[in-house]
Amino acid sequence: MSNKSKNQRVSGFSVGLLLIAGGLAVTGAGLAEEPKTEGSGEEPEAASVMELPTVGVIGTATDALEKISGSGSVIDKETLYQSHVFTTNEALRKVPGVNVRDEEGFGMRPNIGIRGLNPTRSTRVLLLEDGLPLSYAPYGENASYYHPPVDRFERIEILKGAGQILFGPQTTAATINYVTPTPPLEPKGFVSFTGGNREYRNGHINYGGTVGDFGGLFDYIHKEGEGARDNTFLEIDDVNLKGVYRIDEKNSLILRGNYFREDSQLTYSGITDAEARNFGLRYNPFDNDNFSTNRWGTSATHEYKFNNDVKLTTSFYWTHFARDWWRQASTTTDTQCGTAFRNARFNGVAVNPDACNSIQGRLRDYYTWGVEPRLHAAYDFFGVPSELDMGFRAHYEEQFRRQENATSPRARSGSIAERNERFADAYSGFVQNRFFIDRWTITPGVRVESVEYERRNLLNGREGTTSLTEALPAFGINYNPLDEVTLFFGFHRGFSPPRAEDAVSNAGLVTDVDAEKSWNYELGVRSKPWKGVALDTTLFQTHFENQAVVGSIAGGSTPLAQGESLYQGFEFFGRVDLGDIFETDHNVYFQAAYTWVADAEALSPFRCVPVDGVVPSSCSNGLVPGSAKGNRLPYAPEHMITATVGYAHPMGFDFHLETVFVADQFSDFHNAEGQVNPDGTPNLTGQFGKIEDYAIVNLSSTYRIKPLNTDLFVSVKNLFDQNYIVDRTRGILPGSPRLVQAGFKLDF
Repeated sequence: MSNKSKNQRVSGFSVGLLLIAGGLAVTGAGLAEEPKTEGSGEEPEAASVMELPTVGVIGTATDALEKISGSGSVIDKETLYQSHVFTTNEALRKVPGVNVRDEEGFGMRPNIGIRGLNPTRSTRVLLLEDGLPLSYAPYGENASYYHPPVDRFERIEILKGAGQILFGPQTTAATINYVTPTPPLEPKGFVSFTGGNREYRNGHINYGGTVGDFGGLFDYIHKEGEGARDNTFLEIDDVNLKGVYRIDEKNSLILRGNYFREDSQLTYSGITDAEARNFGLRYNPFDNDNFSTNRWGTSATHEYKFNNDVKLTTSFYWTHFARDWWRQASTTTDTQCGTAFRNARFNGVAVNPDACNSIQGRLRDYYTWGVEPRLHAAYDFFGVPSELDMGFRAHYEEQFRRQENATSPRARSGSIAERNERFADAYSGFVQNRFFIDRWTITPGVRVESVEYERRNLLNGREGTTSLTEALPAFGINYNPLDEVTLFFGFHRGFSPPRAEDAVSNAGLVTDVDAEKSWNYELGVRSKPWKGVALDTTLFQTHFENQAVVGSIAGGSTPLAQGESLYQGFEFFGRVDLGDIFETDHNVYFQAAYTWVADAEALSPFRCVPVDGVVPSSCSNGLVPGSAKGNRLPYAPEHMITATVGYAHPMGFDFHLETVFVADQFSDFHNAEGQVNPDGTPNLTGQFGKIEDYAIVNLSSTYRIKPLNTDLFVSVKNLFDQNYIVDRTRGILPGSPRLVQAGFKLDF
């Protein structure tokens, strides 16, 4: 997308960034991260990788979880590989408290919910990669239309407690940090290939090494295959370069560069209940829709060590994300193809998209950049051992949005229906101090977020600005009665800023939408009572003074609304390794992650947000239809469990069987058991009604041919080929069908 204002704001800036990326390519260098976590079954990597500056959420040290303020989990390299996870969704389900909803079947647009919060577009989750923002607009539009393939990561960190104030802006649900591989000291790499049903192919090559004070890593992934529905095919390429230069004993520099491309046949709208009955859950008539993206990113991280106790880490980052989505329907309720076309879908009559002389292009460009220095210091505070973390971030976002409406089903240009520019300038700072008093760790902290929004409508010349500033206090306390037991309690202020388009209307007027604000509490225990046994439990409560519920989906069929709510419940994680208990190389292991969301309750009816002073016509008495005090909020299943049993043989064989269960959940505010409107009349859209519970079984197996440095593996996802519904937000969407995949990995 080209326009004068965009070029004025980014051209000089992007030239400098291209020079950084060019320097990265010339050096052929690669980034080093932290040493590998323990318990992977491999030798520790501390002696085989460069130790370099990182911005971790939890870290890999053995005492990292003991010190963090709140609950946290780490999915390590071994778990990701032995499970042969197909998507990020599959990986995150291994963590208690996390509800991940499938969409297209490849995990490219994960919907991540935490502790009962609505997972749509992962809007309440902060996503990081190597400690830096992964989302293309975390302030102005925190939605997951882009996500890297899970193959890119070697560890995933999930932080849900008071420690989230070190990051932000989202501090309510969780901070998820994806950690990418570390370049080795000695040159080495791997090549892998996976194939399967539904035309699935996945090729992956990784190579890196270190020469003197320079290290480098190259990683390339190509994936393609059919999605979860008819007329859906996805194709992605992902390229990553990392470079490091150890300048001297005090200074280190890391450079990163990446490029991601997706070109997919992909539909936005779900289907109606009548279509599902007549043609099956995987029915999708829209074979003319296309989704294409390009994302470029670069970053630099410099670390200066004043001494062994004090270091300053400064990161600079820049991304450009371009997204074009051409589609003939956004929801089951829109009339883009005419009222008769929509009514045919309501009645379960097959439709022909080629007969619809309409297709709309939602064309987006996002530019994001920022700088963030972080200071870490270990010191004595009047004789009390302490650790100080403090930092500041300046962050800038630009959105250039255009909608083009064409008059033929396969067109890729048309008349302009929307042309918007949206900006967010955000400044934040934090300070946190840990006091270590005998077996106690006391951690107070505070974060301040300040953001200014601007929106320009280039079609009518209207523009407007608004701003907000919030202080986010936090407090945590840990107690270690035994070396292998940590009790923790914490509370913090939860915060999520509104989207730019929700804060300022298309007419340039400031709306009545507020930032989401909550108080979050945790009480729990992390323990390793015996060798080979790990048990974690957490009680949680999230009380929203103001929660902005998901409503502003494409097509505008549901209004944005706000209200008071309460989420509370219990989490459990357990792992038993019999090989460690009985000191044998033959390891039978059990693992379970369980979540009970006892309450996901509306404490008040949710009120619709007026647009330009006018309450949407669908809101009776200003309330979301069906919203009432005491109702359970949508997409908050009460129970979730992921249970695993496996066996690892010392010769290099591993077998892994996993069951995932998700309890039933409501898809609407009036808690409809069937497809009915709040007034009891039938609803034909597919967007209302209870989503039934489901259970799926996954298995994977790996065999290591040691003389050839080669792994052979096979995996089956959804072993019994269950058909089940995962979403009704814009019509019915199904979960993934049975996927059978096999491949090899050759290390060299």
